[in-house]
Amino acid sequence: MKVFVEQLISDHVGHVQLRRPDLHNAFNEQVIEQLADVFRELGRRGDVRAIVLSGEGKSFCAGADLNWMQKMVDYTFEENVADATQLASMLDVIRCCPKPTIARVHGATFGGGVGLVAACDMAVALERVVFCLSEVKLGIAPAIIMPFLTEKMQASAVQRYALTAERFDGAEAKRVGLVAETVETVDELDETVGQLTDAIKETGPCAVAACKEIIRTARGDGFDGKLAAMTLYIAKLRASDEGQEGLKAFLQKREPGWRA
Repeated sequence: MKVFVEQLISDHVGHVQLRRPDLHNAFNEQVIEQLADVFRELGRRGDVRAIVLSGEGKSFCAGADLNWMQKMVDYTFEENVADATQLASMLDVIRCCPKPTIARVHGATFGGGVGLVAACDMAVALERVVFCLSEVKLGIAPAIIMPFLTEKMQASAVQRYALTAERFDGAEAKRVGLVAETVETVDELDETVGQLTDAIKETGPCAVAACKEIIRTARGDGFDGKLAAMTLYIAKLRASDEGQEGLKAFLQKREPGWRA
C-alpha cells in the first residue's frame, strides 16, 4: 500500500503529515485507514507527549478526492454506510487519542478537512487560510463531521457556513472557535505550534489523558450515538436523487440541475 500519511517523532512530539500534495491531501480509503492507524499507534507510545497534524504542499486538506467520490456515485446504501463509518471512526480516533492533538493549518481546508481540524484538541492556522463546508453545493451535507464541528464552533457559525457553503478565513475560524490561534507567517505558525507542544511536555501525561476523558464525559452529550446517526444521514443523502445529481455534476464539471 502506498504511504499517504507519514509520521516522525522528534523531541517527544509525533509529527503526522498528509502526503498527497498533488491532490491537495484529499481523503480516500487509504488515507483514512492510515490516519487512524498512525493516531492509534502514537496514542499508545510512551515517548510521545503531543501529536501535530499537518499537510504537505499548498493545502491542508481538500476533503474527499475525485476518484473516491466517483466510487460513491455507484455505492449502494449499505456500501455508503460502511464508507461513512470508516471516516467517522477515523475522526473519532483522533478526537479520543489520549495524547493532545494539534492541527497545523497552513493552507486551504475544505469539507472533511474542516472535520479533521475540529477533531483535534486545538488548531493553529494562518490568517489567510480558506475554510469551507462545501458539501451542500454537491447536494449532500457535512453530516459525518457535524458532531465534531458542533463541539468546537459557535452554533450560529455552524448553521451559517454549513447552509451557505461560504468560504471563511483563519481570523473568522478563530472568532467562531474552530481554531485556537491565527498567525500571519509560516515561521509564526511553527513557533506557536512549538509553544503549545512545549507547554504540553511540562504536564503529567497520565493527567492529560485523564483530562481529555473527563472533558468528553463532562459534555455528556451522547456523542457516539450522534456519530452513528450521521453515517445514516450521509448514506441517505449520497444515494438520493439530489445527491447523485450533485456528485455527478461536480465530477462532470457541469452545473447541477438545481442551478439551471
